[in-house]
Amino acid sequence: MTSIASHSDSTDGLLGADDIHALAAQAHISPTKKLGQNFMIDPQAIEKIVRLSGTRAGDQVVEVGPGLGSLTLGLLKTGAHVTAIEIDPRLARLLPQTVKRFQPGAESRLHVVLSDALQIKTPEQLTGIDPRKPFALVSNLPYNVATPILLTFLSRFPQLASALVLVQNEVADRLTASPGSRIYGVPSLKLAWFGVAHKAGRIARSVFWPVPNVDSSLVAFHRSHAWMSALPTVSSGADPSNDSWRTTTFTLIDRAFAQRRKTLRAALKHTASSEQIQAAGIDPQIRGEKLGIADFARLATVIQRA
Repeated sequence: MTSIASHSDSTDGLLGADDIHALAAQAHISPTKKLGQNFMIDPQAIEKIVRLSGTRAGDQVVEVGPGLGSLTLGLLKTGAHVTAIEIDPRLARLLPQTVKRFQPGAESRLHVVLSDALQIKTPEQLTGIDPRKPFALVSNLPYNVATPILLTFLSRFPQLASALVLVQNEVADRLTASPGSRIYGVPSLKLAWFGVAHKAGRIARSVFWPVPNVDSSLVAFHRSHAWMSALPTVSSGADPSNDSWRTTTFTLIDRAFAQRRKTLRAALKHTASSEQIQAAGIDPQIRGEKLGIADFARLATVIQRA
């Protein structure tokens, strides 16, 4: 796993620390903890994140929380089309001006959506995104809502094919944990429903302003339903985008981990019988932390067919 350190040198078309501070002063903006704002001030770190994201010319990218535009400019520099979702009206107004100033002409490939990301519910709200084509999520996500944003976007937008998100290191560990580990749980399983994730690199605290009190890591994700091969009781026509199947599976996951030390039978006593758990090929005395997403999906299928 790579480590990204801080550098003060600026890179053409990107923002350095002096640029960030000047833009913030110009707009009378101070980062707020409430909105989870930590602005990236290192252009070399931005270049590495963009490279790890695999973004190329013509790609469709959604960025949540662009802030003062550090990552936005890095993504636009590749020739990609960027839809940036910003909750702060001041930052949303400033972003197109910043892009026009630092990368003249690139503003034609930028669309700014003033909104809380969790209120984006339809492709039509993602201005600039062609819903007939896949798009990627590449973002320095606000720490306080990182997991809800990632899981909500994956559930609402099947066109979301891949992601590279910067989150608190502890969150990254949970999202990418494997069955049986101490930190494996609800986020790990729910993300696994949609695809495969891994930690792609650590980010030094010093690349942020203000400097956060926690370490950060990148999580790379690719949509995949390979886990369905472990579902012999599910017909070949089963659809993982089926809302009912996913809802039942996620309910089982939530209840199984409400009290980690309980056996599956005890945790699911109001949801599934021992017979149903056994019919799914699962030992009722096992704990939820030992099961993978295919196990919970298989049990959900048994329950729905009852």
